[in-house]
Amino acid sequence: MRIKSLRLQLLCWLLLPLAGLMALNVWTSFRQARSTADLVTDRTLDAAARAIAEDVRVDRGVIDAVVPPVALEMFDTGHRDRVYYRVDTGAGRLLVGYPDLPVTSERLKDGIPAHFADTYRGEPLRLAALRYPVVGAGDGERIVVVVGVTLAGHGAMVRELWVGGMVRQLLLLVAAAFLVLLGLRRGLAPLMRLRDAVRDRDRNDLTPISDTAVQSELRPLVEALNAYMGRVEGQMAAQRRFVANAAHQLRTPLALLATQATFARRSGNGVERDQALAGVEESTRRLARLAAQLLTLSRAEPGGRRPRDEVIDLADSTRRVMEGLADFAIERGIDLGLDVLSEATAAGDGAMLREAIVNLVDNALRYTPTGGTVTVTVSGGPDGAVLVVEDSGPGIPPEERERVFERFYRLPGTPGDGSGIGLSIVREVVEGAGGHLVLGTSVAGGLRVEMHLPEAAPH
Repeated sequence: MRIKSLRLQLLCWLLLPLAGLMALNVWTSFRQARSTADLVTDRTLDAAARAIAEDVRVDRGVIDAVVPPVALEMFDTGHRDRVYYRVDTGAGRLLVGYPDLPVTSERLKDGIPAHFADTYRGEPLRLAALRYPVVGAGDGERIVVVVGVTLAGHGAMVRELWVGGMVRQLLLLVAAAFLVLLGLRRGLAPLMRLRDAVRDRDRNDLTPISDTAVQSELRPLVEALNAYMGRVEGQMAAQRRFVANAAHQLRTPLALLATQATFARRSGNGVERDQALAGVEESTRRLARLAAQLLTLSRAEPGGRRPRDEVIDLADSTRRVMEGLADFAIERGIDLGLDVLSEATAAGDGAMLREAIVNLVDNALRYTPTGGTVTVTVSGGPDGAVLVVEDSGPGIPPEERERVFERFYRLPGTPGDGSGIGLSIVREVVEGAGGHLVLGTSVAGGLRVEMHLPEAAPH
C-alpha cells in the first residue's frame, strides 16, 4: 500500500536505511559475541590444561598424573557443563582420563596450546591440547594434555553478549525514530504554514504569495503556485472578456431583431412589412450563426469536449465543406476553387476539423470583394497534412496577425458582418489536434492561411 503522508514517507526513508545498518550491526555483534565467548572458553581450557600438566610428576621413575580439582572447578559457571580430559605420554600411552576423547591432528609445540572443536558422546565440545615437558624427567620426555568442555556456558555467554547489544540497538532505533519524527515535525512546519496560507485565502484572492519568509527548498513550489494563480487569473479575465463580448455581440442583433419585428407589426404597407420581415430573417440568421460559433468555440476549448481520435480524409472533408458554401460563393460572385495536390490524411476530431475548415473558407468568402477568388489547396507529406486557404481580399497586416486570434477582435475599418471569433475557433481546433496555423500574404495580395495537421498513424 502506498503511503500518502509525506511525514511518514520521509520517516521511512530515514529509518529503513538505519534499520538495515542496525541489522548488519546485529549480525556483526553476534559474530563478535561468539568470538568473545570462544576466546574466554579457550583461555579457560588453556589454564586447565596447564594446571593439569604442571601437576604431573615422576615418582620412582614412573610418570604419575593426577588431575587437580582446580583444573575442573574453572568450568563451574552454573550452566552444568561437563568437562572431559585425558593425559598421554609422548609415546601415546594413556596416563589418566577418557581414552576415547578426541585429540587434535595438529602438530603441537611445547607450551603452545592448540584449540579445536569436535563431538564427544553426542555433544559438541570446545577442546584445547597442550604438549608439555614432564618435571623431573629427562629432556626428551613430554606429555600431551587434552581438555574439553560442553558448550552450555559458551552459548549462554553468546546470548548474553548478543541480546544485550541487540536490545541496545533497538532502543537506539526507537530513540532515533522519535528524534527524527520530532525533527520532521519542526522541519515540515514551514510547509504546513504555506498550506494554511493557501487554504485560508479568499477564493477570489489570486495575488502572489510572498516567498521572502519561506525556505529556499519551498521557493520553487511558491513560484509554481504564483505562476499557476497568474494563469488562472488570466483565464478568468479572458473568460470575463469573452462573456462581456459575447453579450455585446448577442445584444446588437437581438436589439435589431426586436426593432425590425416591431416595425413589421406596426407597418400597414405590405412592401415595408416584407422588407422588415426580410431584415428579421437576416438578423435571425446572423444570430443563429453567432450562437453556433460560440458553441463551437466552447467545444474547441481544452476540456470543453472529449476529443475523438479519428483518421480524416482532409480532401474529402474540404470538398464537402466547399459544396455547402458554394451557394454563398455564387451569391457573392466569388470564384471558389479546390486543388488537391496529393492524398492527405490527418488525425483528430473529424467534426471539429470540419468546423475549422468551414470557418476558414467562410471568412475568406466574407472578406473577399465581389469578383474575387478564394482557392483552397490540400496536400499531404511526411510532415503531415496541409490545408491552405488563399483569397484576394484586403489581407491582414503583419503587426495584426497575432491579435486576430483574440476572440471578438476585428481589424479597424473591416467591412462585413463577421463576429471576430472565426480564427479563434480555428486555432483552438488545430492546436487541440496537435497542429498549428501560419498566416501570410497570398499571391493576389490577400490573406493566406496554412493549417498544418499531424499525419494520421496507420491503423
